[in-house]
Amino acid sequence: MSFTRRHVLTTITAAALLGTSVMAQAADTVRIGLPTKTYWPTTIAETAVKQKLFEKEGITAELTIYRGGAETFEAMAAGAADVILDATSLAAAGRKKGVMSKVVANAAMGYYGWQLMVLAKSTAGVKDLNAKKVAITSAGSGSDLLALWTIQDKKIDFTRVPVGGGGLVPNLLAGNVDAAVVYSPLSFQISKSGEAKTILDYSKEVPPNLAAGWIVLDKYAQEKPQLVQKTLNALYGALMFMRDNKDVTVKLISELYEIPVEIAALEYDATIMHLETDGSMSGPKIPDEVQLALDMAKAGGMKDLAPAAEVISTQFKPVPTKP
Repeated sequence: MSFTRRHVLTTITAAALLGTSVMAQAADTVRIGLPTKTYWPTTIAETAVKQKLFEKEGITAELTIYRGGAETFEAMAAGAADVILDATSLAAAGRKKGVMSKVVANAAMGYYGWQLMVLAKSTAGVKDLNAKKVAITSAGSGSDLLALWTIQDKKIDFTRVPVGGGGLVPNLLAGNVDAAVVYSPLSFQISKSGEAKTILDYSKEVPPNLAAGWIVLDKYAQEKPQLVQKTLNALYGALMFMRDNKDVTVKLISELYEIPVEIAALEYDATIMHLETDGSMSGPKIPDEVQLALDMAKAGGMKDLAPAAEVISTQFKPVPTKP
């Protein structure tokens, strides 16, 4: 399967199959924005599609892949996406610019599989990247956040080069950049192939924080709360299915991203099994975990962020849909 910048992966036509009107179908359609290809949010959404979980909730889902977290957030702000997976810091930054959105479900408490990588033949360490070029997906994205965190934490400076999610590995392997912030399973794939190596493992280096969540505009949550709830139910139902069905999930990851089964298995163990299964934003530790994410963003150079309390919504609690 090939991917384009705004490639709609699939549309579930459950409403049409039930014979409902076009108007009713449109009213029950949710547009899900995903920050890049070959990434765990896409795996979750695709699993929900294949297991007909959106259909079981009585809704239609359109999945769109963007070039990075910042572009995904911009799509939601522009009204082109309804529910997105993105960094919590973007919601905080957006509120200060008039984009009123909140994190409605916790997705990940860390940067699982994210690694700072150089060519296998390179002798460079993290400190050697001072004044060099490092590839990220886009400005304001999760990869950019990690790059900024690296600059601050390691007390170095380098040029962040936005190349899109699909450009990280090609630009690194071509030598157009000196290093790249790479997400899994791509990080596992080029490490296993011997083409690149890790010089910083963000899943180990970055303190646990509410790094990513499902986000919606305040207005959308107010006007279509049932649609948001049903969408979250299907997404967390997909995650539970994935956890309970390793072989099926590994096969899907392998086929979706055209990677070897052994790499897909690494992605399953190192990433999928560490994602948040509850999703609730009502836990007593949630505000602190969000604040840690915002503090990390500030340490990396992001400014003018709304406080954690303003980007948390306790309106929803996912009830996983069963296949």
